[in-house]
Amino acid sequence: MANTKPAKVYTVKDAKPAVLKNKTLAVIGYGSQGHAHALNLKDSGYKVVIGLYPKSKSIDVAKKQGFKVMSTSDAVKEADVIMIAAPDMKQPAIYKADIEPNLSKGKTLIFTHGLAIHSGLIKVPADVNVVMVAPKGPGHTVRSQFLEGKGVPALIAVQQGGKPAKEIALAWANGIGATRAGVIETSFKEETETDLFGEQAVLCGGVSALIKAGFETLVKAGYKPEMAYFECCHELKLIVDLIVQSGIAGMRFSISETAKYGDVTRGPRVVNDKTKKEMEKILKEIQSGKFTKEWVKEYEGGLKNYKKILAAEEKHPIEKVGQRLRSLMPWVAKQNIKGAQASYSAVVEKK
Repeated sequence: MANTKPAKVYTVKDAKPAVLKNKTLAVIGYGSQGHAHALNLKDSGYKVVIGLYPKSKSIDVAKKQGFKVMSTSDAVKEADVIMIAAPDMKQPAIYKADIEPNLSKGKTLIFTHGLAIHSGLIKVPADVNVVMVAPKGPGHTVRSQFLEGKGVPALIAVQQGGKPAKEIALAWANGIGATRAGVIETSFKEETETDLFGEQAVLCGGVSALIKAGFETLVKAGYKPEMAYFECCHELKLIVDLIVQSGIAGMRFSISETAKYGDVTRGPRVVNDKTKKEMEKILKEIQSGKFTKEWVKEYEGGLKNYKKILAAEEKHPIEKVGQRLRSLMPWVAKQNIKGAQASYSAVVEKK
């Protein structure tokens, strides 16, 4: 049954900042989200320590930005509230080795995504609070908006701990600036399942497959690859920006009548009932845990199939054509991210 009831939006007035006063907050990891949470919380007046593994390249940067850097296990021992800012598949090992042995009654674990908890990859003792604070934006935006006196909307959820845990989640969200924009309460289940579905069926899997299919269709019909790239990939940003700014109806208001007519009469032929049925299958695989089991098995097996598919995708003709065409566009910010480390270095600002 469709759920049309508007969600409650929590703002600054709903948060109790004092809940985190006189507590030590630990951020485990100093990547995109980790550095933003840590810096914003420090600027909000809280005591924050950083937990990292001994040879982490983030140690020097975190120290230069004024943080006490400790081993993950020591940070967990010292802290009252601990946020795990590590990739999903790395979290279980970090938790088992360095976090679980150092947890004690009354401490709080914060996650930025629900997968590890909802899927049972991490099991936390009942006397430890488990919450989620998930900004709906990348770390550098969470930081830059905070510095401008604004904020990025966020989701919160409580898995264990009831009302006191919720107050901690709201106070943390407030400390990173999220309540300036608005905070919505969800559950670990809802956040995990909708997030995975959005990535797989629409935002990443669906969009990239649609772009390639359109490109291949035009090239197969004899049109220049450059024309195919422009019409099926490059102009996507224009449409997405309009949707983000004004919704689908607003986008349609801004495009030509010809484009609009083609949209409403041909779009449903591409994304049709068959497509929706496949989407429903994808959602069921997420809900049943089949996707997570498959992903864990792939990860633990050395990511062989994953790497093989990615390598093949990088050789798709659209990549070569796109690289050449982007070089002709000085107004487009270009970045060759292949092989780059997804770390703090490109996003942390000089203090």
